[in-house]
Amino acid sequence: MRINVAVAGVKGRMSGQIVSSILESENMELVAGFDIHGVGEEIAPGIEISSPDLMDTVLKAAKPNVFVDFTNAAAAVENVKVAARNNVKLVLGTTGFSDEEFKELESAINGNVPAIISPNFSIGVNVFWNVIAAAARHLQAYQYHMEIIEMHHSHKKDAPSGTAVKAAEILADYVKGKTTFVYGRQGITGERTDNELGIHAVRAGDIVGEHTVLYAGKGERLEITHRAHSREAFAQGAIKAIEWINAKERSGIYSMADMMRELEQG
Repeated sequence: MRINVAVAGVKGRMSGQIVSSILESENMELVAGFDIHGVGEEIAPGIEISSPDLMDTVLKAAKPNVFVDFTNAAAAVENVKVAARNNVKLVLGTTGFSDEEFKELESAINGNVPAIISPNFSIGVNVFWNVIAAAARHLQAYQYHMEIIEMHHSHKKDAPSGTAVKAAEILADYVKGKTTFVYGRQGITGERTDNELGIHAVRAGDIVGEHTVLYAGKGERLEITHRAHSREAFAQGAIKAIEWINAKERSGIYSMADMMRELEQG
């Protein structure tokens, strides 16, 4: 049975790659696409870009099984509300939500539809999160300092990246005392304290995405890095997430960790 998919922000880099992957998939069909740019432009045979203002009407007519959103926080909150109201399952890769915005998402999703939410849908990145946690667990007794360096293209609007924020949340469990997040350093900052966790963002050129966690002790350091060669890595993870969430019936928010755990267990 084919999975009918609607995608928001289809003119964006990530969403455009997902649209291409959906069109190449043998078991998926693109039934709707939304963007504030290019309204009326054909993105697939018989499928034109629709204005987000018409989302409710278009979703009712197109009847997608899954709605995919990789837009921005403010737009995604409203998009999720509309999709959930129409009983459409969700794959959400948008980042940068405030606490209040995420509460709105939870309210719209819980009790209504299944949704998989992740700041990064790359399979490799999700393994990376597990690996950095394991390294931190081993090294915490030896008071190794941890720092995060992330790099992205010059067009990325938020910093640090959602992937780096997630990494920081993971590592914070292994920092001595109450964690102090330090976003870059400038001027006379004084000596580094043991409870600091540095997060540094680089924006340059066409870097797709690179994340490194550095563990530094006396006389040595360990670095764990994930590099994305293209956006296809994220798109393929999103395609797998579409398939997985489409099979879910229980409403609520799931993670890529939930998906990967279930798939790995067979």
